[in-house]
Amino acid sequence: MLTQTTTRVLEPSDLDAALAVLDREPVANAFVTSRVQVAGLDPWRLGGEMWGWYEDGMLMSLCYAGANLVPICATPRAVRAFADRARRAGRRCSSIVGPAESTARLWRLLEPSWGPAREVRARQPLMVTDRMPADIAPDPYVRRIRKDEMETIMPACVAMFTEEVGVSPLAGDGGLLYQARVAELVGSGRSFARLDQNGNVVFKAEIGAATPQACQIQGVWVAPEYRGQGLAAPGMAAVLRYALADVAPLVSLYVNDFNTAARRTYQRVGFQEIGAFMSVLF
Repeated sequence: MLTQTTTRVLEPSDLDAALAVLDREPVANAFVTSRVQVAGLDPWRLGGEMWGWYEDGMLMSLCYAGANLVPICATPRAVRAFADRARRAGRRCSSIVGPAESTARLWRLLEPSWGPAREVRARQPLMVTDRMPADIAPDPYVRRIRKDEMETIMPACVAMFTEEVGVSPLAGDGGLLYQARVAELVGSGRSFARLDQNGNVVFKAEIGAATPQACQIQGVWVAPEYRGQGLAAPGMAAVLRYALADVAPLVSLYVNDFNTAARRTYQRVGFQEIGAFMSVLF
């Protein structure tokens, strides 16, 4: 018997079915789930389209197509369908990011028409924890950034982004979208930092994606002049304490496999590898 399949742009009325798919992998899907829970499936509010892959009338896989292209619980057949749709639409995203296996498959299909990429990070360990470390005390000086401290935290955010991604977030629109995102995190109490006696950022991190099931720490950064002084692990423990107490019972992050120092820090704080992401940067 042949299976009937189709792919289409989801509508607001498909919200419950989409959330059911996202709930299958709450850690890996935290970024997209957090957006959908806030904005629904309306493309204008969501910041992109949500594509659905159906088999015999059942929604099986998703792909978020916005500033990022993100395959979600995507089977090989779904990936092929999403690649066809993405190829027809043309590249509008700045990256493809998601679980390593489905993202690699998607990129192989898109590379002939979308390539070359500026950079491919083929394996980024996905790490998670549900408890505080027993042997690392949280840094007591790491705290939430206040709304009136945007000018304090913004240069550190720009420096982190530029160092991590390789391009400045101020390019293009002058940083308006990036500044709005930083302001959103600050306003929601999910931006944390330690400041030195002069009011400069020493350590910072954010809880970027947040759902009732899981949240994701991002933007971890230590000022260059303070690196190698043992600030990262206690700083991470402090942010982890806030995350577990106020946000979600599972805390995750993903990290470049070549960043051995960061991986060691996260392991010391208790994060364990449960999978891998992949990012294709344009």
